[in-house]
Amino acid sequence: MANQETAYGLRPIGLVGSAVNSTGVTQYEIATDDTNAIYQYEIVVPLSTGFIGQAADTAGGTTASLGVLMGVEYVDSSLGKPRFSNYWPGSNNVSVDTNHPVKAFVADNPNQLFQVASDASLTDKATAQAAVFANATLGTSARSGSTSTGRSSSALSVSSIATTATLGLRIVGIQDDEANSDYTAAGIPLIVRLNAHFNATTSRYDSQTTATSTGI
Repeated sequence: MANQETAYGLRPIGLVGSAVNSTGVTQYEIATDDTNAIYQYEIVVPLSTGFIGQAADTAGGTTASLGVLMGVEYVDSSLGKPRFSNYWPGSNNVSVDTNHPVKAFVADNPNQLFQVASDASLTDKATAQAAVFANATLGTSARSGSTSTGRSSSALSVSSIATTATLGLRIVGIQDDEANSDYTAAGIPLIVRLNAHFNATTSRYDSQTTATSTGI
C-alpha cells in the first residue's frame, strides 16, 4: 500500500534529547525585491545583505543553514494592510509596500529535529534502519512547493544517502507512522536534523566568518 504523504518539506517535530519544544521561531527579514519563492518548511540561509534567502544548493554549499521558514508577514500595498502567508511568493507575485519589512519567521533552533519524507523506496525496514546516522540531501524538489497551500514539496533524496560529511541532513531516526510505513514506496517519514547550522556553536564550516548566498 502506497504511503499517504510523500513530500512536505522539513516539519519541525521536537528537539534533540526530548527537550521541551515550544515550536518557537525567530523573526528575520526577506528583501522586498527577492523574487525567489520560499515555501513553508523550506530551508533558508543567512545572506551577506543581512536578509535571509532561499538555500541555493541541495548538495551542500558554503553557508550553514539557518532553519526552515514557517511563515511571513508583509504589508500589501494594494490594501494598505498587513498580510500573513505560509510562504513568500516572490516579489514579482505580490504587491508589497516597500516602506515596511517582509517579516520571516524561522524555526532556527540548532537542536531542532524535523520530519521529512523519503523521495523513493527504502526497500525494507532493515535498509531504512541502516540509513540512520548517515547523511543525505534534499532531492531536486528542494526549492519547489504549492502556491495554494504555501508548503514545500521537498523530500529527502534516498540516492544521496551516504557517510559524506558535507551533506546537509543527518538522519537520526524513523518516525513511527502506520499510514506511512510502506518501505517499498516513497514517503517513509525520516527524522533528521540540519548537519551544519548557522546558530550552532561549531559546525563543519568552522572557518566561516561571514554569510554568503549559497547553502544546503
